[in-house]
Amino acid sequence: MTAKTLSVKSKRPDRSYQHTVEYGKQQGDFKVDGKWTFEVGGEGKSFEQIAGVPNSFVLDDDIESPLSNKLPLWMIGLMY
Repeated sequence: MTAKTLSVKSKRPDRSYQHTVEYGKQQGDFKVDGKWTFEVGGEGKSFEQIAGVPNSFVLDDDIESPLSNKLPLWMIGLMY
């Protein structure tokens, strides 16, 4: 598996962010910086596929606000 490096430039010259994003090897759809595991799904998506994985989250396209480790998919775009 090949990891991709994602660089995000800020409007402020003193800030720049680099993250490594890779496809999930055994659990989750993708992993960021080797720390956070994400599973993407809709209304019926559960935590089964990422059960027991530390720092794991479900990205759900059917909710508007976070519920524990279940985050709205749109929120990822606002975190950069």
